[in-house]
Amino acid sequence: MTISFVIFDMDDVLYDFDREARRQALERLTGRPRSLFEPAIWGSGWEARAEAGNPATAEGYLAGFSQGLGHPISEADWARIRKSVMRPRPPVLALANAVSEQADTALLTNNGMLLGKVLGHCAPEAIDIFGEQAHVSAEFGARKPDPAVYLRLCERYGHDPAATLMVDDLPENIEGAEAAGLKGHLYQTPEGLRAALRSFGFEV
Repeated sequence: MTISFVIFDMDDVLYDFDREARRQALERLTGRPRSLFEPAIWGSGWEARAEAGNPATAEGYLAGFSQGLGHPISEADWARIRKSVMRPRPPVLALANAVSEQADTALLTNNGMLLGKVLGHCAPEAIDIFGEQAHVSAEFGARKPDPAVYLRLCERYGHDPAATLMVDDLPENIEGAEAAGLKGHLYQTPEGLRAALRSFGFEV
């Protein structure tokens, strides 16, 4: 079956994402060691719940993140730090752009509603390619690798899961996509992605 829809992950596929640098930036902002905020945000399941849509608003996310930090953080500072630890990968973005000229495409990243609100600031290169079809998982009330998030995204744009390809760097997310009936490519290198796309009939 011809692939009509290609979904790209963001962090560690289209962009480098330096998690260590982000934690250091949050330490500088708050004056608190990460041992005081890491467990509350990333160790408690809070961030995972946020990626699945709870809280359901950007404002709710920011309030919960501030609570976990134990220090107030503005939307502007949160977005500034997030953008500062991301680096675009031009070869992969170029492949995504080439695919976008041959099939419908979307971005799907496991993130909460606040990143969805500021995605144009943090990832303008991706917005140039995907436009309004750049999504955070929270919008769909589920997060990768839950098969539901892939199915809801396919339904949003009217695509058969069997004619959809998911590109992600995490094996569990590819397994979730395949469980939902999609094709999957485990991203490792631009060259590997190019070869996979060509195997599905794309001219890249």
